[in-house]
Amino acid sequence: MTDRAELAHIFRRAAIEAGGVIMEIYGQDDFAVRSKDDESPVTLADERADAHISAILRAAFADIPLVTEEQAGTHGGTFERFLIVDPLDGTKEFIQRRGDFTVNIALIEGGIPVAGVVYAPARNRLFYTDATGAAVEEEGPHDPASPGATRPLAVSRPDPAALRVVASKSHRDAATDAYIGRYRVADLVSAGSSLKFCLVACGEADLYPRLGPTMEWDTAAGDAVLRAAGGAVVQARDLAPLVYGKAGFRNPQFIAHAPGIALLPADG
Repeated sequence: MTDRAELAHIFRRAAIEAGGVIMEIYGQDDFAVRSKDDESPVTLADERADAHISAILRAAFADIPLVTEEQAGTHGGTFERFLIVDPLDGTKEFIQRRGDFTVNIALIEGGIPVAGVVYAPARNRLFYTDATGAAVEEEGPHDPASPGATRPLAVSRPDPAALRVVASKSHRDAATDAYIGRYRVADLVSAGSSLKFCLVACGEADLYPRLGPTMEWDTAAGDAVLRAAGGAVVQARDLAPLVYGKAGFRNPQFIAHAPGIALLPADG
C-alpha cells in the first residue's frame, strides 16, 4: 500500500510544478495549437506538463502503471491499480484564455480513485486528498516545496427545492439542459474542466451532471477529491457508482453530487 503522505506530497509538488510550466506558456502572446487524432486540441503546454508530471511519478512510483492523456495510445489492457494523469484538463479554456483549466493526478485502486490533486493555476486554487485521506483546499501562494495552510472540504446539505447546479462551460448541450430542467434549480453556473467536481466538494454547488463524453483522466482526480469530501459520482443512466480501469478508459455519462438529492436517471 502506497503511503498516503508520500502520495499527497508528490502529487502536490508535481501538480504545482506542472502548473508553473503551463502558466509560462499561457503568458505568451501566441502559442501553437494542433489537433490530435480524435480532433481534440493539444498545445505545447499539454505536452510539457505531461512530460514533467510523468518524470516525477515514474521516479517516485516505478512499480505502479502510469496512464496519461497525452500518452494514451501507448496503453493496452486494464489495470487494478494505476496512476492516471490529465496534465491540462480544459485545453479549450486554456486556448481561449478563460482560466478554468486544471492539472489532474490520481491513484486508482480497485476501480476507485483513492487519492488525487486538482490544481487550477490561473485561478490560484489547489484541491487534494491529504495524508489522512481527507479532502482539503490549500491557500496560496502554492510553493511546491512548502505546503501552505489548508481548510477541510465538505459537501453541502442540498435543498431539493433550490439546488445549485454546475455544468460544463465548453461542452454544454441540449441533453444536459433538459436533464437539469427536471430539478428545482435555484442557481446554475458554468465552469470548465475538473473544477466542477471541486465546486461540489467544497459546497459551492450541489449537482454536476455530465451527459457528454469524457475519459477517465478527465474525472479521476476531481472524483477522488469529491469522494473524500463526502460526495459521490454515479453513472447517469442506472445511478451505479462510476468505476475506473475500464477498457479504453472511456466514461459513461455521469452525475457528481452531494448526498441528499433524489437523483433522476438520465434518459436514453
